[in-house]
Amino acid sequence: MLKGLSKAGLGDVGDLMNFVQLTSKYKFEAIDIDGSSLIEMISSIGLERAKQFFQDHNVQIATFGLSVEWRKSEEEFIKGIKQLVLDAEAASALGCNSCTTYILPSTDYNAAQFMALATRRLRTCAQILGSYGIKLGLEFVGPHHLRTMWENPFIWTMEQTLDFIDAIGEKNVGLLVDAYHCYTTGVNYKDLTKLDVNQIVHVHINDAKAVPIEEVLDNDRLYPGEGVIDLVGFLQALKEIGYVGPVSQEVLTQQVLPESTELLLEKSAQAYATLYRAAGIE
Repeated sequence: MLKGLSKAGLGDVGDLMNFVQLTSKYKFEAIDIDGSSLIEMISSIGLERAKQFFQDHNVQIATFGLSVEWRKSEEEFIKGIKQLVLDAEAASALGCNSCTTYILPSTDYNAAQFMALATRRLRTCAQILGSYGIKLGLEFVGPHHLRTMWENPFIWTMEQTLDFIDAIGEKNVGLLVDAYHCYTTGVNYKDLTKLDVNQIVHVHINDAKAVPIEEVLDNDRLYPGEGVIDLVGFLQALKEIGYVGPVSQEVLTQQVLPESTELLLEKSAQAYATLYRAAGIE
């Protein structure tokens, strides 16, 4: 499995080129990024130089975030389609075959109506991405406080998300499996090993504080290995089903952490080394 990074919890990593350099320096192999940064890089230095830059640093693009606003009005959704095409063009040209988005566990829309809208909209996004050879990963979001933040409950379990993926009905749609959301929804080793590896588009890793699961906050995460999640078991389950793609750290915090970016990256690198070794991953 590739060791990956998102920008979350790392402080100021600078622009995309600086982020890639830092990623490489600390022996990570992949990054989560936004499509606009990819477009900007290509515009700035050209496609061939951009491809060479990633190659020289032995870093690949794990995934880019779905920029289309599919959770609100139809006007906003349609407006975002053009940007999605541009993002997909840039990502595909740089060798990225994954795009991801999250599903909030509650909504102010009528849940049945929102399911119909979301299914159609994400199907459209998947079809556009598919034309560029890109998969769409859907992330279920588990923390209990978000389940009641909006008026009506929606989707928050892996099983529900798999049913949603079936309803969307596009072969390039799968799961973004996040250790934090697995923990807050009770997904365990056995559940993960029931997945077909082809159902997984991307993976996030992080850790949780030792508080009752009902009190775990989405934006109060710990670095891998600092908390109570069985991350060794999490990684071993992924290994058992044959997952070899990126595992990207995503540490959402309520405030900017006081440590320097370099110190946080060093801590991350040490955490990955410890966890991968314990899980028997090369």
